[in-house]
Amino acid sequence: MSSNAHETKLFFSTFTNLNWIAILKEDTRKKIVLDSLKFLVDDKRITLYGFVIMPNHIHLLWQIAEELELKDVQRDFLKFTAQKIRFNLLDTNNRLIDDLLVYSKDRMTQIWERNGLSFMLNNTKTTLQKLNYIHQNPIKEKWKLSETPEEYYYSSAKYYSSGIDEFEMLTHINEV
Repeated sequence: MSSNAHETKLFFSTFTNLNWIAILKEDTRKKIVLDSLKFLVDDKRITLYGFVIMPNHIHLLWQIAEELELKDVQRDFLKFTAQKIRFNLLDTNNRLIDDLLVYSKDRMTQIWERNGLSFMLNNTKTTLQKLNYIHQNPIKEKWKLSETPEEYYYSSAKYYSSGIDEFEMLTHINEV
């Protein structure tokens, strides 16, 4: 990682489902998030270095394209995934939709908590700590989604251990 990470617009972000509801427990909804990230990478809006999709939140280690603003990319990503997840819930008659009713002036349902956490990473030590945190998430006592980080499919951990990018959207953190 270069010493001018501040200029690279490298961020650690966390986005949580409304009221920590496990909206992303189903693989079909995790795939919506994956497909959206892949689109952003292919469209050169972001470079994705690390991620994990948990049942009720996601963590990203991503770099925003120089000509774009984090808030705009974030807004588009969250709005698109929320709409697709909402359609999925409606199409499958999932009762979770009832827990997402908010009746605000601009929407009736809400998938993501407002004001996700994002902060710029400006040194190698913190960046590697956040990448490790992302990869350790599924094996924490609270979740126990897998025995090792690499076993959990919806994460970049396997890429870092094997070098194989099954998602065809990751860039190694050493390339920052």
